[in-house]
Amino acid sequence: MKEATEATSCEISFGTLPTGASVPFFHSHKANEENYIILSGAGKFQVNDDVFEIGEGSVIRVSLGCDRNLKCTSAEPMIYICIQAKDGSLEGYTMTDAEITERESLL
Repeated sequence: MKEATEATSCEISFGTLPTGASVPFFHSHKANEENYIILSGAGKFQVNDDVFEIGEGSVIRVSLGCDRNLKCTSAEPMIYICIQAKDGSLEGYTMTDAEITERESLL
């Protein structure tokens, strides 16, 4: 999605794993943390040597230098979003980074 949205602060990707499939490799990041949001399906997630169950609605944050992978174990495909951003770069969020303006609504 980075190219499609011309994002400069994060990478957002969508993934689908069919039943029994896992990402074909483990990986870790040097500068970016990853946040996975499971939209549908269920499976297992591994961070280093920790393995845990995941399913629809699960949110998993993986920090720098940690190996990660996931596998679909449900009868339906697992669909997920992965958001990757530079570790420690979030300075303000929600209303700490917002300013209420007086623009007229055209909605």
